Amino acid sequence: MKFFVDTADTAEIRDLADSGLVDGVTTNPSLIAKSGRNFLEVVAEICGIVDGPVSAEVVALDHAGMMREAEIVRKIAPNIAVKVPLTIDGLKTCKALTDDGTMVNVTLCFSANQALLAAKAGATFISPFVGRHDDVGFDGMELIRDIRLIYDNYAYETEILVASVRHPIHILEAARIGADVMTAPPAVIRQLVKHPLTDKGIEGFLADWAKTGQVIG
Repeated sequence: MKFFVDTADTAEIRDLADSGLVDGVTTNPSLIAKSGRNFLEVVAEICGIVDGPVSAEVVALDHAGMMREAEIVRKIAPNIAVKVPLTIDGLKTCKALTDDGTMVNVTLCFSANQALLAAKAGATFISPFVGRHDDVGFDGMELIRDIRLIYDNYAYETEILVASVRHPIHILEAARIGADVMTAPPAVIRQLVKHPLTDKGIEGFLADWAKTGQVIG
């Protein structure tokens, strides 16, 4: 499973990229606003940090407007994935862009039927939001299972990008189901490293090493 980091914080992206954990980046208007920086500048910087797909979202709601914005966004770098909402106009834009060789991430997916439409429109990625689904009383991971089944039934090439990831269990379940990609905030990715027995083991090794009075080097 590929790991995308969901942030517009370039310092965090650089740090995680150094660990080899980052296969791509997702952004959205809220994350860009939080960064306090110019949209085009921050996306260009991110594209220079990672080689994998960088999702940059259009904000127009009509097809013509989305296409105008997409023309600007996709010129930033070859690894741009234009992010569009799961609406009829978004699907029209997805079809036009993918036919022209541009990666497209169809976002704000909350049903398997929506995911089916995105695959038929040729989406590179579909982004089902598991955390927000959980928030309103549905099982977000059941949505991922349904999409995986449907895509496998018909050999759709659209990659399932599990979004709105809130905690490590979401990531574990996504991997068990066979999702292609997950995107999570840096803090959630860092939580994957943590385990009390790892910390206890390090503490014990260091205590025993200190007793030797030795140094390395």
